[in-house]
Amino acid sequence: MLIVKLDATDSTNQYLKELMLSKDLEDFTVVTTKEQRHGRGQMGAKWESESGKNLTISILKKFDQLPIGDRFLLNICVSLAILNTLKGLSVPDLSVKWPNDILSGNSKICGILIENVLSGNQIQTSIVGIGLNVNQQAFNTLSNVSSLKLLLGRTVNLDMLLHKILDNLKASFLRLEENASTGLWEAYEQQLFRKDKPSTFKDVNGDLFMGFIRRISPQGKLVVEIEDALIKEFDLKEISLLY
Repeated sequence: MLIVKLDATDSTNQYLKELMLSKDLEDFTVVTTKEQRHGRGQMGAKWESESGKNLTISILKKFDQLPIGDRFLLNICVSLAILNTLKGLSVPDLSVKWPNDILSGNSKICGILIENVLSGNQIQTSIVGIGLNVNQQAFNTLSNVSSLKLLLGRTVNLDMLLHKILDNLKASFLRLEENASTGLWEAYEQQLFRKDKPSTFKDVNGDLFMGFIRRISPQGKLVVEIEDALIKEFDLKEISLLY
């Protein structure tokens, strides 16, 4: 496995994409950096990270055959790999906030951004970007954010953490390749933040409504039960969970 370690870059995902253009990379090539100057998450959200304190990585995953319709399984594989890693460190009260933010309690500790390269209707390669708050202790402009050091009261070795995540990620993708997707899906839904609890949501018009998260649709949409037991599916751009 090739691991490229950088002192600084604008984006590990972008660096890995550009590296793919210049050479034929092996499966599970990893790019990691001490400082990511322009990291981003879902919907273009900025990812803030103090230099040398956190884990900022991108991983190349190649597929022989993965239909684009199954793309949400990638979110599931990566989320479960990170959850399993953090459970091994005894991080408390873990959950995944749909689609792929990892929380401890109500605080975000990890974000995931997956970018796919297609060949026809098949996913040929995926670039999996992970930003995990590890040893940073101050988050000046962000609310509901924490880190492993704040949660565990100790410094965590970044290299050790990187290899544990990679090992768990390989195990998740192996289950996917062995057609164990049903078990992966169930495990992900069991970890959903606020599943089956009364929650407040905001729609694209800014209107608030109450509902219960029930499951994830086969297309990766959030399935919410609203008033009068009505079931509705929402895409990422259509809804936000306010707690």
